[in-house]
Amino acid sequence: MAAQTFTLLDGGMGKALEEAGAPFRQPEWSALALLEDPDSVRRVHDSFIGAGADVVTTNNYAVVPFHLGDDRFAERGAELTALSGRLAREAADAAAGAGRDITVVGSIPPLFGSYQPELFDSDRAPEMLAMIAAELNPFVDVFAAETQSSVAEARASAEAVQPYGKPLWLSATLQDEPAPERATLRSGESIEDFCAIAGKCGAAAVLFNCSHPEVMEDAVCRARGSLPESVEVGAYANAFEPKPEVYAANAVIMTHRADLEDGGYDSFVRDWLNAGATIVGGCCGIMPRHIASLERLRHSI
Repeated sequence: MAAQTFTLLDGGMGKALEEAGAPFRQPEWSALALLEDPDSVRRVHDSFIGAGADVVTTNNYAVVPFHLGDDRFAERGAELTALSGRLAREAADAAAGAGRDITVVGSIPPLFGSYQPELFDSDRAPEMLAMIAAELNPFVDVFAAETQSSVAEARASAEAVQPYGKPLWLSATLQDEPAPERATLRSGESIEDFCAIAGKCGAAAVLFNCSHPEVMEDAVCRARGSLPESVEVGAYANAFEPKPEVYAANAVIMTHRADLEDGGYDSFVRDWLNAGATIVGGCCGIMPRHIASLERLRHSI
């Protein structure tokens, strides 16, 4: 691997909160800690920073109707989204006092369910996305539209953050079961289609997240070949075991792969870096210990 530097993201907040003993259950997922124990969110941000992450991502991924329900989202969505931004900013500011420059990334999540492009509601989405962007804006340096399953979803997310003039990272989730020969979005749309909309939206980075690590390299390689050098490319995979088809979305708490422990995840990240990635980290099930291992990898390059 050629010598290079990369931006090191944090990992998945949900399972890290659970492992840290924070309140955690379905359907609220990581939003439950905001509701019942916000201090635990701050502690997990601190743990990722301590592991070497250059970035903390706001913990509002589950502050959406899919996880909270329509009524609770309408009542408390803005409050909880702002809280997630404040907690991430406090962690970054504390790190700055210790000489660390930490970027706060504001999550623009799927509103109606991860991995389910057919559930995206283009009529309801703009108002909700605009609220999320407005509540996060005072606290964040970058917006990241995460786990986008279709071009339409990504376009709506990009339009919501456009008024604030901050860098945008667009991140797609990829089909991973059954394993495809070529990477595609969950909608079946191509990597090239996603890169095209990223270019039209002026995205500063194109990423791929919350899919199995095996499908990321092809996506990174094709994105790098489709985008100008000024647009960064990256990946942050999940650690989920293959999901039985009988499980409905949000019905179970997924188990995690043992082969990604003890440096196993690093081997995939090396492949992404060789394919042109400059932003890497982890999604669901990637813990501070995995990020610490990637930090050691960074220092060994």
